[in-house]
Amino acid sequence: MFPLLLLLVPAAHAIVQLPYKPALTQSPRLEGATTASTFVLDQPRCVFDNYSNTDIWLVVALDEAAFNNTSAPGTNETSFQHFPDPVRAYMTLNATLANYPCPKPLRDITVLRVGSETSCVGDNARPTCNGPLPGPGPYRVKFLALQGSKPVAETDWSAPITLRTAKPASSISTTDSRHSAGMIAITTILSILFAILLAGLVAMLVFWRRAKGSITFTPQPGHSALTGCPCAAGEGC
Repeated sequence: MFPLLLLLVPAAHAIVQLPYKPALTQSPRLEGATTASTFVLDQPRCVFDNYSNTDIWLVVALDEAAFNNTSAPGTNETSFQHFPDPVRAYMTLNATLANYPCPKPLRDITVLRVGSETSCVGDNARPTCNGPLPGPGPYRVKFLALQGSKPVAETDWSAPITLRTAKPASSISTTDSRHSAGMIAITTILSILFAILLAGLVAMLVFWRRAKGSITFTPQPGHSALTGCPCAAGEGC
């Protein structure tokens, strides 16, 4: 009987593996699921329903083997400020079941942006900072439920998540099959010449209108001021 109890004790403290795999959001209303320093996940709605008295954490790691479930959040072993070297995984975005209601309410925000905080990047008092990710990765994430400091349930690891990288200016081609560099230069020159021609035409029209308005007719003696014709003898002009 005693050996049987010894076998049951580890099983009672085993972490429950939940059939959920975190993934980048596919919401059509949200653009930029990945940036150079952030990525957006769907919230784990209806995943931790049986763990109402736990804290739910997001684990961000460089690979699956980088995280040890015995590590507690907020310690040097899981500090964002020391990621990715020497810390290879950290815990962030602490939440409870109330933050992930099931079913999800309409018009509710149901995503998490990882890497969105900048104010706590260098603050060692905030080891669970959700700070910008330091490189393109790839990263893997999972959700972990802790009861006190003891892990009780966790999801699967996500697929590798790679962030966007900026292209160097030297790699951007100035030519392609539709717009060569020469065509762009010719188009620019023609646009400038057209602008100069248009400005000259407008200036000429303004000068002509002013010149026309300043011309007045001064009648000569013996001419009508109205018609400009000589007056007939005996007629009043």
